[in-house]
Amino acid sequence: MSKKSEIKKGDPETTGHSWDGIEEFNNPLPRWWLWTFYLTIIWGIGYTIAYPAWPLINSATAGVMGWSTRANVAAAIAEVEEANAPINARLEAAELSAISSDAELNSYAVSAGAAVFKTWCAQCHGSGAAGAKGYPNLLDDDWLWGGSMEEIHQTVTAGIRNTENDDARYSEMPAFGRDELLEAEQIDQVVNYVMSLSGEPRDASKVSEGAVVYADNCASCHAEDGTGDRTQGAPNLTDAIWLYGGDYADISETVTNSRFGVMPPWNTRLTEAEIRAVSAYVHQLGGGE
Repeated sequence: MSKKSEIKKGDPETTGHSWDGIEEFNNPLPRWWLWTFYLTIIWGIGYTIAYPAWPLINSATAGVMGWSTRANVAAAIAEVEEANAPINARLEAAELSAISSDAELNSYAVSAGAAVFKTWCAQCHGSGAAGAKGYPNLLDDDWLWGGSMEEIHQTVTAGIRNTENDDARYSEMPAFGRDELLEAEQIDQVVNYVMSLSGEPRDASKVSEGAVVYADNCASCHAEDGTGDRTQGAPNLTDAIWLYGGDYADISETVTNSRFGVMPPWNTRLTEAEIRAVSAYVHQLGGGE
């Protein structure tokens, strides 16, 4: 049992708590600490009156100072846009093919285009523009719709296979298996033939039959020699560059169910100057024509 300690003369009042003879003194807080605490309360009340503070359902209290981080950012953006207005006007007025020959304009376009790309395009094409499965690599010279400045600009502006822009690039590969246009054996044959165009087929004995299936069903888009047709967005099948994979399973899936990648039109999200800038950036990455 704990023994109650003896309170000496001059000791402060205790709280009544005791443990093993240890009493808890009821010492008051230092006056400087209390005044600091009270000042923080006063400061907090003043802050919530002067600045945005209390959350509401769809916003927050505005504060009597009218201060806003969003307004500050908007003002900063407007200031930059005003400073860049003259060169953006030059960029919009220039011939697309002539931008690269103007050192100052091209430097600005590439720099601004890099910022646009990292903000809007990197999610699909990667931060380094190397793409991913189903998303084109923009560093090579393999272009489905063409790699000139004019062609890149058109692709960025209108997009691909979307329903938002009537000028969107459009092509659609038949689902030869799903829609029963070809039998399973014919798909097997043509897949082996396609593999033979850029490498080794899985079954070389089926290549000759696959060539016949290809000529009857695929050559009208991909060309008789398999080099593709940019006007239709039909890939080159001879260069070993594959958007959805080039092994037997991937090509078989493509032939059976087709592919239908969609790119949004950026003219509803970006200004003409930004579209031209990002087109210039993509064009100079290494594969531009």
